[in-house]
Amino acid sequence: MAKHSHRDKILESGLRVVHERGFTGASVRDIVRAAGVPQGSFSNHFASKEAFGVEILNLYFEQTLEIIRKTLHNKELAPLARIRAYVEDVDASLLKKDELNGCLMGNLSLESGEQSPMIQRRLAELFTEVQKEIADCVRDAVKAKELPPSTNAKDLATFIHASLEGALLQSRAEQSRVAMDRYKRILYSTILI
Repeated sequence: MAKHSHRDKILESGLRVVHERGFTGASVRDIVRAAGVPQGSFSNHFASKEAFGVEILNLYFEQTLEIIRKTLHNKELAPLARIRAYVEDVDASLLKKDELNGCLMGNLSLESGEQSPMIQRRLAELFTEVQKEIADCVRDAVKAKELPPSTNAKDLATFIHASLEGALLQSRAEQSRVAMDRYKRILYSTILI
């Protein structure tokens, strides 16, 4: 088995620390301590904490892409069932047990905002990619006559994704599943029927 480099350890541990504590709440000292590496290792591998933030977003997005491949790309399911499977997998991966940490992308979009243009740009790209994947399923649903021909795929995909992010943020803020459960109930009973 290959030995993890300090960079890999910092990214993996840093992702966990930032997801739990937030970007501003996780100091470089906290991150390297969790990684079990010397403090100087951070600056050896990352030009800034902002550059590190972009790297953990990329690492996090790899996990999101795995969910997308498993669900939205699963042609064995009907299109709306693929979107439902995506929502269920996101829910299962982000709101498990007593960990209501929400989605790292949503959390960072609130936290870094205008203070970090580099992170903000990367978040916009990642959100666009997720929405494109959902929109592809919506278009497939229109073709399969699961949705009316007048459906605007991009608008509906953006609504589904933005509402999901909002439910995850609210669940994190309230440390309760209520917002996520409400989102799924309404989505499944009015849109993905």
